[in-house]
Amino acid sequence: MKSPDTRFYVPELSTGTLLLSSDESAHAIRVCRARPGDVLNLTDGKGHFARGTVEKADVRGCFVKVDSIETSDREKPKLHLGLACLKDDANEEVALHVSEMEVGSITLLRTEHSEEPKDSNLQKVVRRCELKALVSLKQSLKAWLTEIRGPIPFEDWLKSYDGDIILCDMDGEDSLGEITKDTTLLVGPEGGFSQKEVELVKAYNRGNVKLLKLGKTRLRARTAAIVGIGKIIPN
Repeated sequence: MKSPDTRFYVPELSTGTLLLSSDESAHAIRVCRARPGDVLNLTDGKGHFARGTVEKADVRGCFVKVDSIETSDREKPKLHLGLACLKDDANEEVALHVSEMEVGSITLLRTEHSEEPKDSNLQKVVRRCELKALVSLKQSLKAWLTEIRGPIPFEDWLKSYDGDIILCDMDGEDSLGEITKDTTLLVGPEGGFSQKEVELVKAYNRGNVKLLKLGKTRLRARTAAIVGIGKIIPN
């Protein structure tokens, strides 16, 4: 079997014989048809890779042997996304696409205009976003798993945050300089942040606040998140 053109997730990657999770084992055996002696590409989502030789092919628990671990030359991403909670499956859609790029984390923010159920802790939404981020980690072949955080009230997040902020704005710059410290792109809900929230961002003083123009048209929130990250992601 040719090594699958994807990576398998092993959160605690080490040398020796490792047991893949049931989900990863099922994917390796049922989808990729892995058999004893075949080689799988592994990642821990923390900047490390390895090649594991299948010793026991079992859909309930596949054992692989790892002889050495490689450390990526890519640093942990400094770019992050702060996304106002969206309705339906929009949060998952953003998580899937943004997590294909080198983004350190996505924080779901509860804003004045966000459309999520107010009586929910959104843990199912968070879990589904985590699964999307994991799929993107493996398929994109990147080194770092995009962490899913929140949900958290916007004002609470802003009080605890320490870093630069980029806010999407029709009157912003077409491009920004290199990301040198933790920087969060803020994307509001459909209809945008409230005036109070915008003023809080403008008054933020623990880092720089920059305005980024995404184009000449008004974008939906899910589109703005993907386009915005794409415009400022380091090469």
